[in-house]
Amino acid sequence: MKVAINLLLTALIFLLIYMIYTSIREPIAFQEEKGRRVDVVIAKLKQIKTSQEIYRSIKGTFAGSFEELTNVLKNEKIPFEKIENDPTDPTNEDKFIRSTSYSPAIDSIKAMGINIDSLAFVPFTNGLKFEIAADTIEYQSTKVPVVQVGTKWKTFMGEFGDPKYKKYDKYFDPEKLLKFGDLATPNLNGNWE
Repeated sequence: MKVAINLLLTALIFLLIYMIYTSIREPIAFQEEKGRRVDVVIAKLKQIKTSQEIYRSIKGTFAGSFEELTNVLKNEKIPFEKIENDPTDPTNEDKFIRSTSYSPAIDSIKAMGINIDSLAFVPFTNGLKFEIAADTIEYQSTKVPVVQVGTKWKTFMGEFGDPKYKKYDKYFDPEKLLKFGDLATPNLNGNWE
């Protein structure tokens, strides 16, 4: 009888040790995975932001779809303006010469290490795309282009996208967007900044 009780107590001890280990390991694993995934998604959002800024320098607005963004960046040129003093003006103060040169947008994109064919896809998903929207709004009596690109946390967090993980991070909300831009104001900042 003593042997059975000792075996039962030993099993109970191992069970308690396992429960303590998992209760400590789960929040650590969540924080590590969250940090890793967020860094990768933010890096991709920064590439999209840069691409949208190049698109805006070409078209004057933002792209409302990844197809439109990709098409323009592959096929159009970025204007570069150079302003110099006029050498025929002896004071070199009042007259300026403005010249514009053009460079293929794809060259700039490639030089930055951006793969425009994969821009639309959220990391850690099987082909899910970022949400993208662009518009023109009136802001302080002026029409200005606006854009917003992002994805919900639950989309890229995988198994950790469950609301139960809120207990490990009070700011974690799987339904919240990780994004840059805003459709209500001319703001290109990311909500991670």
